[in-house]
Parts: sequence; C-alpha cells; structure tokens
Amino acid sequence: MLSFNEAEFVAQTESLVALRPRIEEVVDRLLDEGYDNVLLVGAGGTYAQMWPYEHLARRTSTLPVRAAIAAELVVSGDARLGERTAAVFTSVSGTTEDSIKAIDHCKQRGAYTIGFTGHPDSPVAQRVDTALISAPKAWPFDVQMLLFMGRLLSRRGEFQGYDRLAGELAALPRVLVEVARRAEPVASDFAEAHKDTDYHFLIGGGNLWGFTYLYSMCILEEMQWLRTTRVHSAEFFHGSLELLEEDTSVIVFQGEDETRPLTDRAEAFARRVSKDVTVFDTRDYPLDGISPEFRGLLAPLVMDTVMDRVSKHLERVRDHSLDLRRYYRVMDY
Repeated sequence: MLSFNEAEFVAQTESLVALRPRIEEVVDRLLDEGYDNVLLVGAGGTYAQMWPYEHLARRTSTLPVRAAIAAELVVSGDARLGERTAAVFTSVSGTTEDSIKAIDHCKQRGAYTIGFTGHPDSPVAQRVDTALISAPKAWPFDVQMLLFMGRLLSRRGEFQGYDRLAGELAALPRVLVEVARRAEPVASDFAEAHKDTDYHFLIGGGNLWGFTYLYSMCILEEMQWLRTTRVHSAEFFHGSLELLEEDTSVIVFQGEDETRPLTDRAEAFARRVSKDVTVFDTRDYPLDGISPEFRGLLAPLVMDTVMDRVSKHLERVRDHSLDLRRYYRVMDY
C-alpha cells in the first residue's frame, strides 16, 4: 500500500487500545467524585473529532456533554464550566496553542482536565491534571474517546454492552489494516479520476458529520489547497444543494447509524444533478471480530482509515505533499 507503514500503524493502534485501563480508572474517579458535566475541547480536526461523542451522549444520556472550540471557549466562556466539569483535550503534537490556552482557562475555573497526546513532555501533557499517552503521532483519537464516553455512559446505565465493545477493540489493529488494504484500489481510482479536480462538495451526517468537516477543512483545504463545500446531510436541502452542477465532484460519507436515510436522501438528489458522485460507505468493509451492533460506532475510525488511503493517492497524483503548508504554523497569526 502506498505510503503505509503497517508495523507503525499497528503499533500506534495497539497503543490506543492499551489505554483502556487508564481511561476506565479516570472515568470511574470522575463519577465517584461527583463530576456532572463534560466538556470536549479541540481545535480544527481535534474539535471535529469530538462531535461523534457529543452526538453519542446526546442520543443516549441526560448527562450534559458538549464539544467546544478551544479558542472560542477562552473568549466566550461556558456557563456550566466549573469545579464539577471534566474537560477533555486531544492533541497529536501536544503543542496546539489554542488548546493550551483553553486548558489554562478550564483549570482556572476549577475544572478537572484530561489530555490525550503522544508526547509526555509536551505542553498539553504537562498542563492537564491527567495525561493519557499513546504512541507518538497516533491518530485519530476515536478509540480513546469511544472508551472514555462508553465507560462514562455505561457506569450511568446509559450504554449497553460496553465491556464487550471494549474487549472487541483489541481486534482493531488487524481489522483496520484489512480496511486499508481493501480501500487501496478504490482510493487509487478516485485520485486518478480527480487529480485535476479543484473543487469538491462533501456530504455526511450522524457520527460522520465531524469527519466530513475534518476531511473537507483539514485534508482537502489545508493539506491539498483545494476548494470545498461541506454540508450535513440533514441540512443539504436548505441551501447548499444550489451549488450542484453536472460536473461537480460530490463526495458522500455514509455510515451505519440512524441518520443513514438522511444521507441516502442527499445522495439520491445529488445523483440527479451531478455525474460525478462518489460514495464512501463503511458497510463495504468487513470488520471481523466486531459485533454488528457496534459497527456504527466505529464508522469514524473506518472512514478515517479509508480516506487516509485517498489522501495518500491524492498526494501522489497531484504531486502535492500532505505536509506542505503556506500559512499554518508557518506565519504568525
């Protein structure tokens, strides 16, 4: 597979799964000590990666759980933020400036702060009350967040089957390698067909809306300098559909939760207008060792693995490094 280090990928994924005991210990302590609201804080991609877990809590729990943009949290505040708040942060490098400021902001208001990163000596790890360290560069944070939120809701009697789900996550390294392998030809074909496409229209919903936002902004825009529109499948018919034309590249991210019919509806309309509609569907990938009822929860992880293959092939056909930036962490702002 193009630019895929299987040994490194497996080691990184194993390091995420191995955090289960620490995560459960932290969650149990929070509940035992009476913390009664959760703030999921991120910036850019790490903010978008919090949405599936806010979405999960909103669907199944009465516990106040909300995602927050780090920089906005600092300037606007949050009325619930206080001594009974658990604030969760994620950062690959551990150096995200907006998140560091938000950690300080939360701690000043008495919140208990938790950080997921791959660098124990980083500012994020050093500032939070509890740092949970994975292998360096391990991405995405869905494993940690699913374990965190799953344990939390399970302890509250609002999530059935958590122990079985957490146990099945041990199969993830080999499961996701197989997903990557199956996605390779699909990714290559998409990249070859779209090497000269300079605009993409992305649609997703449910627990894949965060990934839709992330892939649009953090990959296609930031890493490939391509213009995009991104819209939630439930909102597609309220404005953004007017941008579709016969040659518009439409990318649909389809998952396996209760919002699937909303994305089906948007896809069906898009195909009536555009001749260039590509659907990436997590149903296309077997997840051996994962119970059917948990597949929907793993959709963000599966889609991230699939689209990583697409990203590597876009990098190849467009001769545009995924590491190249003009402004981000290059200029002061």
